[in-house]
Amino acid sequence: MKSLTKLLKEKQQADETIFVPYIMAGAQGLEQLADEIQLLTEAGASAIELGIPFSDPVADGPVIQQAGLKALQKKVTLRKIIQQLKQVKTPTPLVIMTYFNPMFHYGLETFIQDLAETNVLGLIIPDLPYEHQALLTPLLKDSDISLIPLVALTTPKERIPELVEAGEGFIYAVAVNGVTGIGRNYQETLDEHLAYIQKVSDKPVLAGFGVSTKEHVDRFRKSCAGVIVGSKIVQLLSEGRKAEVKVFVEEAVNK
Repeated sequence: MKSLTKLLKEKQQADETIFVPYIMAGAQGLEQLADEIQLLTEAGASAIELGIPFSDPVADGPVIQQAGLKALQKKVTLRKIIQQLKQVKTPTPLVIMTYFNPMFHYGLETFIQDLAETNVLGLIIPDLPYEHQALLTPLLKDSDISLIPLVALTTPKERIPELVEAGEGFIYAVAVNGVTGIGRNYQETLDEHLAYIQKVSDKPVLAGFGVSTKEHVDRFRKSCAGVIVGSKIVQLLSEGRKAEVKVFVEEAVNK
């Protein structure tokens, strides 16, 4: 399979909207995971971000925290998720969003080796600072797995080129200060900020946090390559509204 960077750059060069939906793995039960991935694949997702339930999710808003708690109550663990993903056959690249602690307890080397048997092509680790990435990068060197950087609104402008140069897959541009969630207000300078990140990055820049409408998607497409949508999709899935998830993704990826 091609690398995540190559797959998404091809979409960017074709002027396609890159749309990455986020789901909390195991919130509806691990036995539902393959069906959820299939649903999002059929709807046109460019890649699918899988959240790993964790007891102290500092970047997650209330909807995603609640989904994580549901998964933890079902005894879902990172190890069980990886075992499940080994059985999932999908053409869509998967990206794992996890905090460092579950990976550390899994065993970093074993974790990366086990991912090689899945369709996971990217990792997002919100609490792993750029300065500490050397804990992981040597293990990823010979793999197809991209370590995806997050760029915050508070990231100093002079630091952004360094972060995007080191990152792979795509650049996760955090569109609000604080945690994920629906109904966030965006700063007036956000579009300029996103356009600057895309200008200095040779990888697609995707806006995330608070993206919940087709209007949001259309807005961000003017300044970057696409979006990541989490809380909206997690909420709909938790309410059993799969058909609405499919329609939302289909409308977002089709201009």
